[in-house]
Amino acid sequence: MSKKIQIFDTTLRDGEQVPGCQLKTEEKVIIARELEQLGVDVIEAGFPISSPGDFLSVVEISKAVSEPIVCGLTRSKKEDIDVAAEALHHAKRGRIHTGIGSSDVHIKHKFRSTREQILEQGVWATKYAKAKGYEVEFYAEDAGRADLVFLAQLVEAVIGAGADVVNIPDTTGYCLPHLYGKRIQYLVENVKNIHRAVISVHCHNDLGLATANTIAGLINGAGQAEVTINGIGERAGNTSLEEVAMILQTHKDLDLYTNIKSQKIYALSQLVSSMMRMPVQANKAVVGKNAFAHSSGIHQDGFLKHAENYEIMNPADVGVPSSSIVLTARSGRAALKHRLELLGYHVAGEDLNTVYESFLVVADEKKEVNDGDLIMIVSSMPVLAKLP
Repeated sequence: MSKKIQIFDTTLRDGEQVPGCQLKTEEKVIIARELEQLGVDVIEAGFPISSPGDFLSVVEISKAVSEPIVCGLTRSKKEDIDVAAEALHHAKRGRIHTGIGSSDVHIKHKFRSTREQILEQGVWATKYAKAKGYEVEFYAEDAGRADLVFLAQLVEAVIGAGADVVNIPDTTGYCLPHLYGKRIQYLVENVKNIHRAVISVHCHNDLGLATANTIAGLINGAGQAEVTINGIGERAGNTSLEEVAMILQTHKDLDLYTNIKSQKIYALSQLVSSMMRMPVQANKAVVGKNAFAHSSGIHQDGFLKHAENYEIMNPADVGVPSSSIVLTARSGRAALKHRLELLGYHVAGEDLNTVYESFLVVADEKKEVNDGDLIMIVSSMPVLAKLP
């Protein structure tokens, strides 16, 4: 039977930590409402104690959405948890996301503490947050580099203290997919009370492996993926929502699914990009402007014969109106003939060869040939100019 994967979107918390991408409260509310329409299960609305603006954003998002759980991030400190609980007062379903470092690197050099003290503080924070009456998610920061036996002890202890979700972050993007997957598998097999909580995966992209690690975690038993629109986030970013959603939709053999309404992905990607003033790279998977564009002659010919030759997704499935044939010096006659026919010119045989020779001259000069260029080329040839 297929397993539902919860989508935890942290665009408005982790994503907003990108320098220069901060949003006003009213902008966050607009994006939160779109995330609700997209079908995300959890919206991490901010880090309430970090600033008055973040506190207000959590308050207003709690009022604005009704279906998703609204989540506020905290450290494992009393004042953080108190402020988060206050900010979530209006949420129909609220979640306090608290936690502490779990790797020896963090324990020794960030907290100047010991494993025993970290274990004690994690249990205390979980119990204190749970007493506020909200769901509790516990994050074991830098779990990707933590000692596995200690990580399992920490996870078991916080579940025993009431954690509903346990987040196993690859905070530094260090893990390799097969090893991260084994890390999740180890917890599933060795934490006695693991069935009482959902395992969550939160991966960063420092080595370009965030999505691969997330999928490995889900395959090995995690039930929640923490993601951002366009993969934005600190440093090299977070796992991309659109990549996870479309991987699971494309690979139905995994028997994992989400509630994401994929046709709304592209529009929300563009909205987030515009509001955060952060362009989407052209070759970004799923939502980049070249994701469904074809410029190589061999690819164009294959695509025109049968789209599935070079596209594993239908662009309409993610809200992109159509694929595009980009005319460059690498394009072949099949793509040129196709574009000319769209313009009303039916050219074949030697006439096509003649047009193609002129086309290549223009393509070498301009790099990309547009419809106006094609009309100029055809119009300069007296016989062909009468064809439209």
